[in-house]
Amino acid sequence: MLSVLRVVIFTWEFPPRIVGQLSHYVNRLAVELVRKGLDVYVVTYHNSWTGFHEGMDGVKAYRISDPFRPHINILTWVLNLNQEVERVAADVYYSVKREVDLIDVHDWHFVPAAVSLKRAFKIPFVFSIDSLEDHRSHGSNAPLNLSIKTIESLGVDEAERIIVKSDWMKHEVNQRYRAQLEKIEVVSPNSSHWIDEILTVYERKLKVIAS
Repeated sequence: MLSVLRVVIFTWEFPPRIVGQLSHYVNRLAVELVRKGLDVYVVTYHNSWTGFHEGMDGVKAYRISDPFRPHINILTWVLNLNQEVERVAADVYYSVKREVDLIDVHDWHFVPAAVSLKRAFKIPFVFSIDSLEDHRSHGSNAPLNLSIKTIESLGVDEAERIIVKSDWMKHEVNQRYRAQLEKIEVVSPNSSHWIDEILTVYERKLKVIAS
């Protein structure tokens, strides 16, 4: 394992904001990464509890709120939040003297911010996919769904590595977005060596960047 890794995690839900299973998964991931000796920052959303908080578990969390209300739909809401995510992540980047190793983006919501930071600061990112829009909307081709799928496609194209939780999802990402199979890593959260497998993906990604 590399001696030091600093990871910034983007997620649209994180305790105490719990919408589904993703919140619990990312919380577990962040805590386990800290236990492995990584410096972990989480940038996430909360509608009332905002600002910086470092828990007893060592996870550093920045919670942002929606700067504009109301919104027409989830897409306008997310795109506005991306500006705040990008701003906070840039503040972290400068506060740690530009020593951020990677960003781990969970689902599509904050892909635009990750892409902007990759291009501006050369920070690579991993795209961790929990679900796809075709599954959530049952193949709808309405303009809103197509826009979300475009963001998912952007994440697949721009990410150095893609993490999924099953072979079935690996096949789906490959078929729907033509992602290279060697770019997609399957890491089951039920594996006894789950966190070590995540670290292997992170390290493999960094070796690719350095080569």
